[in-house]
Amino acid sequence: MIPVVTATRYVAPLREGGSLPGIVEADDLGTYVCKFRGAGQGLKVLVAEVVVGELARALGLRTPRLVGLQLEQAIARYEADEEVQDLLNASLGLNLGVDFLPGSFGFDPTLEVDPDVAARILWLDAFVANVDRSWRNPNLLWWHGNPWLIDHGASLYFHHAWSGGVGDPARFAAQPWQLDDHVLARHVDHVASVDAEMADAVTDRLLAEVLAMVPDEWLEPVPGAPTPEALRSAYRSFLRARVDGGRAWLPRRGAA
Repeated sequence: MIPVVTATRYVAPLREGGSLPGIVEADDLGTYVCKFRGAGQGLKVLVAEVVVGELARALGLRTPRLVGLQLEQAIARYEADEEVQDLLNASLGLNLGVDFLPGSFGFDPTLEVDPDVAARILWLDAFVANVDRSWRNPNLLWWHGNPWLIDHGASLYFHHAWSGGVGDPARFAAQPWQLDDHVLARHVDHVASVDAEMADAVTDRLLAEVLAMVPDEWLEPVPGAPTPEALRSAYRSFLRARVDGGRAWLPRRGAA
C-alpha cells in the first residue's frame, strides 16, 4: 500500500478545485495537498488518483509522491472556516496526500514540452480515459524545467457505473478517447511512436503492483465484487482489456 502518515496541521485550502483540496503538514515533516475522502466525488476519485498516478510513475512520467494521509479529530479544532471545518470532520480517517511541489507553477502555452514526453502523457491519458487535461484545467505543473502530472481523479470513469454491478471490460476496451482540447494535442503525431513501448510496459505484474497500492478501505464493495481483492481484479480486467483490445482509443490526427 502507499505509505501512511498522519496530518499534524491544516495549512490552507486550495480553492481552484471543486473538491476543495487543502495543504496540510504531516508527522513525517512533509507538506501535502490533501484530497479529502469527504469531498463530493467520493472514494472512487481517490482510487483513480492512486491507480493512474502510480501507473504514470511506473511508465516514466513525473508525478508527485502519494501517501495515505490520516486525519484525526483534532485537525479541525481551530479551523474558523465552517465549510472547511465540515469537510475536515467528514474526512476523518485515511485520505490521499499528494506531495506539495514548492515553487511549481501551472502549465501555459509558452512552455515547450519534449515531444516524446508529450506523446507519453497523451498515451496514458487515452489509456485511462482521462477527460481532465484541457486548457481550462491542464492538471500539469511545471517544476524544475519539467511537466509534472497531477489530479487524475477524473480518469477510470467506468467505475462510477458499478453501483449496479461490475460491467463489461470490452466496452471500455473499445471506447474511443476524445482528444478535443487536450493541452498537448499538437503532439498527437508522436503517439504512434511510443505506443508499442507503453503498451508492452503495462504488464499483469505492473497492474497488480499498482492496484495493491490502493488502500482496502477505499475499495467499496459493489455487486459482483464484494471484497477489495475482487475489486482489484475488476480494475485489472478493465485495464488489461483496454491495452489488449485493438487500441481504438489511441489518439490520432483528426480526432481533435
